Amino acid sequence: MIEIKNLSRSFGNIRAVNNISFKVEKAEIVGFLGPNGAGKTTTMRMMVGYLEPNSGSIMLDGQDIFADPLGTAAKIGYLPEHNPLYHEMGVVEFLAYIAALRRMDKSFYNQRLEYVIDKCGLEGVLNQKIGTLSKGYKQRVGLSQAILHDPDVLILDEPTSGLDPNQIMEIRELIKELGSEKTVLLSSHIMQEVQAMCDRVSIINKGHIVVDEIKENLSLHMDGSQRIILEVKAEQPDLADWLFLYPHTRLLEHSELLDVHKFVIQTGTDEDLRTALTSFAVEKGWAIQSIFTQSYSLEEIFHNLTLHDPAAEAIDEDEEAAGQEADDIEPEELETDAQDMGETETQNEEEVDQ
Repeated sequence: MIEIKNLSRSFGNIRAVNNISFKVEKAEIVGFLGPNGAGKTTTMRMMVGYLEPNSGSIMLDGQDIFADPLGTAAKIGYLPEHNPLYHEMGVVEFLAYIAALRRMDKSFYNQRLEYVIDKCGLEGVLNQKIGTLSKGYKQRVGLSQAILHDPDVLILDEPTSGLDPNQIMEIRELIKELGSEKTVLLSSHIMQEVQAMCDRVSIINKGHIVVDEIKENLSLHMDGSQRIILEVKAEQPDLADWLFLYPHTRLLEHSELLDVHKFVIQTGTDEDLRTALTSFAVEKGWAIQSIFTQSYSLEEIFHNLTLHDPAAEAIDEDEEAAGQEADDIEPEELETDAQDMGETETQNEEEVDQ
């Protein structure tokens, strides 16, 4: 298990990661999502020891990763977003080099080499220079080095970038297989990928964790609203009267196909209004074909949660207040400060001349 507690990291005046906490259990795959510049890559770089946090802790199996960096490195496999490879090396030559850096036993290396060649589909390019490989094969080589030493924890940033659909399916199956016994944190902009592979999702926005939830419960963070799909056969059905009775509802869509009218209604509440809607349709004499609630897609949930972040907005308000305080300083005070600074500089120059 890897656990982050109150982690923060700044670059100058920019707070990239702001007091975040979450954990990834063993045999769990967690999707780590966020818009560009949200703090994902900075967080992952701290998790592998590449960057040191300004505050907070990162614990791997109860031990601070910075207490024993080499021991930690042996337990973590990392695939960065921009896959760093030695293009002048052959594939096997590169993997042998990685094994040497990790001081892997020769027999263990040979065993693992056979495994990664098979699982990452490298059979046809073993002696080829990495620089001549396609983007997809380079990505496979990067993944192979991340799992070569059989780490307990895998941190994967865009693992299927550049792969064709068949390769994506193969790598997904590999990651799910690895996730059955390892701790896996996976970052991706492809929501279908996260939906297909991950048990839980953590979303970061403007340096804050805005949600950390199992996939099945993500819809609970959609401001309590639901969508009801009603399909009926009727002559010019109209929901205006029913919508008037429930002012928090809204008709999103009304379409007709082969005499079947489809209504998509947003409820604006977590109350199940299907019974009330069914009763209304029956009273109108409509032939109900189907009525059901529709789940929100991960894309919609992601958009809703990253559109605005209350915690980040609070920080912006603090900064605005600080700026207002600066604006409230009288010009005479600024003039006096400037004169004092000028006098100090003159005294320093005189001391140097002496």
